Amino acid sequence: MKRRQIAQSQSGWREWILAIIILGGFPSVVFATHEADHRFTVEGFVCGADGKSSANIDVLVKDTKISYGQIVKTDGGGYYKASFHLHNDNLGDPLLIEANGQQQQQKVSFDPKDLEAERIIQVNFGTGCIQDRNSVPLWVYLGAGAAVAAVGGFIGLKLTRSWRKQERKRGKTQGKPRSK
Repeated sequence: MKRRQIAQSQSGWREWILAIIILGGFPSVVFATHEADHRFTVEGFVCGADGKSSANIDVLVKDTKISYGQIVKTDGGGYYKASFHLHNDNLGDPLLIEANGQQQQQKVSFDPKDLEAERIIQVNFGTGCIQDRNSVPLWVYLGAGAAVAAVGGFIGLKLTRSWRKQERKRGKTQGKPRSK
């Protein structure tokens, strides 16, 4: 019984040591999830020549000045996102983003005085699937346009009927002599 407790105790310590090694080995990834003024995000879409989104594609995002990079995979819609733990002194650092054999050079850009807004850039690859993840979907605009057209048509129809009624009433009263 005592041996089992000792083995479990040693196993628990091993897990803690492993967790500390992992956290210490990847500080930029671990700390990139908090404080907007220390987080910098590169996101975008990867599409093929046909304009269709490319799923499960490796995207390399690397700050070449500090020689730190990440490889992330695109989701089913071709979207990828890589977050870094950067500071104001990283402003202007050169970035290399690579996907499907294509490379793009960008620079770390943000307003160093703004400590609240998310620091993010969008880099897309391919044609036809360029989207803004935070934008309103096209169907919302089409639906709103259809609703406005329907309301406008209804109001126009009501006004036309009202004007015709008024014209008929005027026509009837003009034919009758006025009484004194």
